[in-house]
Amino acid sequence: MSNTNTVKKLSLFGFFAITASMVLTVYEYPAFAVSKMNLVFYLLVAGFLWFIPVSLVSAEMATVKGWQKGGIFTWVEKTLGPKWGFAAVFYQWFQITVCFITMIYFIIGAFSMAFGWSELNSDPWLKLAAVLVIFWVVTISQFWGTKWTEIIAKFGFIFGVFGSGILLFVLAIIYILQGGDIQVSFGADAWIPDFSKFNTLVIFVSFILAYCGVESSASHANEMKNPARDYPLAMLLLVIVAIGIDILGGFTIAATIPQSELGLNTGVIQAFEYLISYFGGAAWIVSAIAIIICIGVIAEIACWVVGPSAALLNAAEKGLLPKSLAKTNKAAVPVNLVIIQGVVVSIWACVLTLGGGGGNLSFFIAIALTVCIYLVAYTLMFIGYLKLTYKQTEKERAFRIPGGKFGKTIIALVGLVITIFAFFISFFPPANIGGNISDLSYFAILVICWAAMVAVPFLIYHFYGKKHYQPEVVSDN
Repeated sequence: MSNTNTVKKLSLFGFFAITASMVLTVYEYPAFAVSKMNLVFYLLVAGFLWFIPVSLVSAEMATVKGWQKGGIFTWVEKTLGPKWGFAAVFYQWFQITVCFITMIYFIIGAFSMAFGWSELNSDPWLKLAAVLVIFWVVTISQFWGTKWTEIIAKFGFIFGVFGSGILLFVLAIIYILQGGDIQVSFGADAWIPDFSKFNTLVIFVSFILAYCGVESSASHANEMKNPARDYPLAMLLLVIVAIGIDILGGFTIAATIPQSELGLNTGVIQAFEYLISYFGGAAWIVSAIAIIICIGVIAEIACWVVGPSAALLNAAEKGLLPKSLAKTNKAAVPVNLVIIQGVVVSIWACVLTLGGGGGNLSFFIAIALTVCIYLVAYTLMFIGYLKLTYKQTEKERAFRIPGGKFGKTIIALVGLVITIFAFFISFFPPANIGGNISDLSYFAILVICWAAMVAVPFLIYHFYGKKHYQPEVVSDN
C-alpha cells in the first residue's frame, strides 16, 4: 500500500522546477528550427490556444477538494467514470515510455558530438546499449523518492535548461550584431506558414509535444506546502517561461545552422559548436556545455520516471490493476510500476532504434507516436472538465478559471479543438524529413502502434478492473 506518511515539503520553486523539467524541452529546439521563423507562429498558437487551456484546466481540476491525489486519473474517473479514468492515466503513462527515447536520443547525440564519438550516434546497436544504460541508471536513482527528484530538477532546470537556453540566445544575438551569416529570412512572408501545403503543418505536432506534461506533475500536488495557492501560480509562471525559452532556443538554431546540416538530436550542440568556434572559443567549452545540457535532460527524465507511475498507482490502489502493483517502498515510490515502465521503455528502444528507419526519421516517428498517444488522454481530460463545469458545479475548489461557465467552456473547447487537430495531423509524415521508408509505411507504423495501445486499457478494465474496482467509501464533497 501507499506510504501515507510522506512529508509534504515541496516548495513553490521546487514544484515549479519539477514541472518545468517535465515540460521544457531543450532537445526539441532543432525540431522547432526546421520551421525557420514559422516557429514563432507555431509556438504562440500552441502556447496560447493549447498550453494555456491545458494549464488552466489542470489547475482547476487539481485543486478540487479530494482530487489532489491521482492526477489525470482522478479527474477523469470522477467525471467520466473509472473505465475512462484508467484509460486516460494509462495513455499518459504509456506515452512517456516512447518520449523517454526521444530524450535519450538527444543525450546520446550531444555526447557523441562533445567527445567526437560519432559511432555512438550512428551505430544502431551501440546507440541502443547507450539508451538502455542511461535510462536504467536514472530509473534506479529515483527509487529514493521526490527529495532527490527535486534536487536534480532544480539543478537541471537552472543550468541545463534555463541557463543554456539564455547563453545560446545571447551568443546568437552577438553573432548577428557582428554581421554573422544568418540562415533565416525576416521578411513579411517568413513568419506565417504556407497553409496551402498540408505537409508543412505536420511539424506542428512537435510544438504540441513541447507543452505536453504540464498536468502530470499534479500527482505531486499533495506534497506541496500550499497546493491551493502554489499550484495555479506555478502553472502561470510555467506558461510565461516555456513560451519565451522555446521561441529563443528554436530561433537561435534556425538562424545559425543550415537546414541541410541540421540534426534533430544534435542541433543544439551543433549551434553551440558553431557559435563558440566563431568567437574563437576552445573545443572543451562545447563539451562542458553539452554535459550541462545533458544533465538538464536527465533531470527531465528523472521527473518523468515517477510522475505518471504515481498517478497510475492510484488506479492500482482502487483495484483497476493487480494489488501487487500498488505496493510502494519507504520513499512512497511504486517500484513495481516503475520497473514495468522500464521494461516497456526497453522494448520501445529496440523498436525505434533498430527498426525506425534511422536518423531524423526515427526521431520524428518517436515524437509523432508520443503525441498521438498522449492527445487521447488530453481529449478525455477536456471532456471531463466540461462535465465538471456543467454537472458538478457544487464541487469545492481552490482555483476556478475566470469568466464563469462561458469562460470555462471557451477555454476547454479551444483546447479540445486544437487537441483533435494535432491528433489528426500527427499521423502524416512531414515534408523532407528523410529516411528510407515510404509515406505509407510511416503512416502504417503509427496507426498500428496507436491502435494497439488504445485497446490495452479497455481490455485490462474489461477482464480485470471492472471486477475489482473499489471506489472510495467516503464522499469527496
